[in-house]
Amino acid sequence: MKYPVTLLVNNESFALELEARKPLLHVLRDELNLTGARRGCESGYCGACTVLLDGQPVHSCSVLAVAAGGKRITTIEGIAVNGQLHPLQEAFIAEGAIQCGYCSPGLILSAKALVDEQSRPDEATVREWLKGNLCRCTGYTKIIRAVLTAAEKMRAGA
Repeated sequence: MKYPVTLLVNNESFALELEARKPLLHVLRDELNLTGARRGCESGYCGACTVLLDGQPVHSCSVLAVAAGGKRITTIEGIAVNGQLHPLQEAFIAEGAIQCGYCSPGLILSAKALVDEQSRPDEATVREWLKGNLCRCTGYTKIIRAVLTAAEKMRAGA
């Protein structure tokens, strides 16, 4: 059985008919063609599928799409403004924090939730906020540096 659901994704409204058990990840990728949220473990462990739900990072493989109806969903595709990368995206590139890139969207969105909440995070806070996102290519040093660099740039208004 399908249910009518309206999803607000990246400030755009989508009226859909969805099965009650369909994960948000599958709807984003398969129905809306937003492929930035990656299929990883599909059990809520790796964080490759992280999106923001009302500003908070969630593993979209573990959220039913029908439960996300009426909430603001932000994917990696939705954080650039007028073609300008978000400062976190820029910092990940500049600091070499993107290696294979598979985990990067989830890490960037988790970091965005952090810097939106705390403008001056320290290294320990960044590590805590990113603990739900696994990266198999790095030791996280460049990722943490990128988040701290972006936070500083955002505070400076650049």
